[in-house]
Amino acid sequence: MRTVVRLLIVPFAAVLAVLLAGAPGAHAATDLSEVAQELRENPVYVDPAASGQLAASDAEALADKIKDADKPVFVAVLPAGYPTQDLFRNLRTETGITGLYGIRLGDRFDARADSSVMSRQAVSNLVTAVQDAGDTKAQLNDFVDDALRNVGGSAPSSWSDGSGTDVPVGGLITIGALVAAGGAGAYALVRRNRRRHEEEQRAALEKLRVVVDEDITAFGEELDRLDFHPSEPGADDAMRADYERALDCYDQAKSLMAAATKPEDVRAVTQAVEDGRFSLARLTARREGAALPERRPPCFFDPRHGPSVADATWTPSGAAAREVPVCAADERRLAEGRDPAIREVDTDYGRRPYWEAGPAYGPWAGGYFGGGLLPGLLVGTMLGSMMATPAYAADYGSGYGDFGGYEGGDVSGADFNSGDFGGDFGGGFGGGDFGGGGDFGGGF
Repeated sequence: MRTVVRLLIVPFAAVLAVLLAGAPGAHAATDLSEVAQELRENPVYVDPAASGQLAASDAEALADKIKDADKPVFVAVLPAGYPTQDLFRNLRTETGITGLYGIRLGDRFDARADSSVMSRQAVSNLVTAVQDAGDTKAQLNDFVDDALRNVGGSAPSSWSDGSGTDVPVGGLITIGALVAAGGAGAYALVRRNRRRHEEEQRAALEKLRVVVDEDITAFGEELDRLDFHPSEPGADDAMRADYERALDCYDQAKSLMAAATKPEDVRAVTQAVEDGRFSLARLTARREGAALPERRPPCFFDPRHGPSVADATWTPSGAAAREVPVCAADERRLAEGRDPAIREVDTDYGRRPYWEAGPAYGPWAGGYFGGGLLPGLLVGTMLGSMMATPAYAADYGSGYGDFGGYEGGDVSGADFNSGDFGGDFGGGFGGGDFGGGGDFGGGF
């Protein structure tokens, strides 16, 4: 009888195994939207079909490391057969959070990042450095360690405040484990880091507010000195339009500064001031019967000097010579071998030129010299060196438009530069297979 039962059970078990193997979702990789949902709640995701690559305890330790550093680094471990077409781009879209994304797929690894937190070259270097790191645990830990030292911005708030729309069972288990293992301390560290960052931003804004208020006051004094009356003899509609536009810019600058909460908000303020000054220059030309001025950036040495009239050669201390826009007075000073009238601001080391002051002055200068002009003007200076880093862009905003507008960890949804998550960044990823060819690397 036992033999008969065994003979019946064995074929049945075999058939059942075949059916389960072929059943939809039995061992299928998780849908990308679910992966994204998990990453919105936790920085490390290991697909059930790839659980053999990274133990749960190792994944948790990796996630704790990222959370403790308060950085927007995302790691996903997926099975070898996972669809690779547009994988990074689609994951970034589904997640909707600015950051650095690393994916271990089978025995291959690659990464992409928003340019506001890390440049393409930096990502390429990170990936190349870990290609021979060994097993999944070693590789991902090396990647995260290197990434945390270089990536800009802060972690998304959803990792600590539970703001996600759904709380998956896995997330609840993880939270319980964190609490049991001292997760409360890690949570407090994240909150402390975030508060410190916010305090630094507020302090930077307050220093910057002094300089911006000086600019707005100077602009208001220019309006008063102009002594224009819309009903005065000879005034025409064009003059009145210029004057009205200047007044609107003055009011806009004041309201924008009053509403500013972080240094990068100042860019819109100085942009409004500069727009207003240009309107005044046009009004002055109309009243004097002169040719209307061309739109030029303000004087580099002090934007309060008004629109520039020419470009002159200037060599900052310890850096190469470059052409900068100058007002007529500074053009004469330079031609005569004298120093220009430089805008100085208060620093911990006394009064210094604004390009030797703190990083908060980047957005201030960016409002005056936008459109990509500022990096060339400031190259080789202290502020220029700061502004060239992704970490600066994440902490203080791009200021001049060269970096993305979202800080690391921000919820930007699908509003991101898809080029950051596509293309071949040099062919060095995964030995040229994962990053340099095929759908995963070359098909972005």
